[in-house]
Amino acid sequence: MLNDLAYRLIIADDHPLFRGAMREAVTGIHKRIEIAEAGSFEEIGKLLNSDRDVDLILLDLAMPGVRGFSGLMCLRAQHPSVPVVIVSANEDPAVIRRCMHFGAAGFIPKTLGVDSMRDAVAQVLAGGEWTPPDVDLDHSADAQTNDLLTRLATLTPQQVRVLMMLSEGLLNKQIAYELTVSEATVKAHVSAILQKLGVESRTQAVIAAAKIELTPRQPAILAN
Repeated sequence: MLNDLAYRLIIADDHPLFRGAMREAVTGIHKRIEIAEAGSFEEIGKLLNSDRDVDLILLDLAMPGVRGFSGLMCLRAQHPSVPVVIVSANEDPAVIRRCMHFGAAGFIPKTLGVDSMRDAVAQVLAGGEWTPPDVDLDHSADAQTNDLLTRLATLTPQQVRVLMMLSEGLLNKQIAYELTVSEATVKAHVSAILQKLGVESRTQAVIAAAKIELTPRQPAILAN
């Protein structure tokens, strides 16, 4: 049972109708529950910066402003004390396992019924984890992939952003413009990314970045 403290949740999804459905699901969990909504990843950041006392984030993987697992990775790196539950239409067991690998506290399929969603969220708020019972979380990828996923999880939020931009084929000066930092800062981030991932080139880093995509894509041709 949840205690009598008030709970603060963020529902992050770019579809207002689904945010409404999630709000309906979680409202009945507890008599004192505060819910904020975000339609983009940028809005999540604003909510967290204005009020860090958040008990749970319900996050759609396909949010504007992020790609693949990068949103989850950024939140876990920047706000490690705030649990994140992924709520997604993608029910691929490999995706679910990867979400948990990157630090999610649970994974709720969007096809789940309202009552089951409510039970799943309550379980996480009580300190547990929740994933679909038919998904084998012990089924792991090969050792090389697991090592790379572990390395990717060590990237800072800014390094994740730089890596995503590298995978789009952006040059250092373009990344610097997008992030409003100097080219020297971008170069330092790229060097740190290569070191953390154990690779020697930007192209190898982009290939590694494909591990945090929901669907594989061809790496862009990169230049310094």
